[in-house]
Amino acid sequence: MNKSSSTPLRLALAISLSFACCTASAQQPTRFPVISLTTGMHIIRAEVAAHETERQQGLMFREKMGTNEGMVFLFEAPAGVCMWMKNTLIPLSVAFIDEDSKIVNIEDMQPQTTDSHCAKKPVKYALEMNQGWFRKKNVKPGSTIEGLPH
Repeated sequence: MNKSSSTPLRLALAISLSFACCTASAQQPTRFPVISLTTGMHIIRAEVAAHETERQQGLMFREKMGTNEGMVFLFEAPAGVCMWMKNTLIPLSVAFIDEDSKIVNIEDMQPQTTDSHCAKKPVKYALEMNQGWFRKKNVKPGSTIEGLPH
């Protein structure tokens, strides 16, 4: 093959490889069904992660989330639950919630870390919101979250 015929081929191959590389690494966030939750006078639009694969995906690769939006993780039965932030791009706060819909504890989590943030006792739910949301709304351990799925 001579130089003049191989140059367009090389360019096409380089563009194809570059496109494949970039599209493979650019993950699209998965969206889940949305429900309304309340705590006091505050309304939360929460996506529901009810199955193992959904809980594993969580809020990974999201670049932003609305002010009163979040994700509620539903577990089959009360359990010792820990959360982490692998591939999660936004800072979050997580409320661990028992089967009576009461918040057990709230933890702040930093983006793209694998630090474990754990419930202080077995819980049935975890609710992730933008970091500081619970503090700004004066929602604390002992507060109730209404409308949780069963």
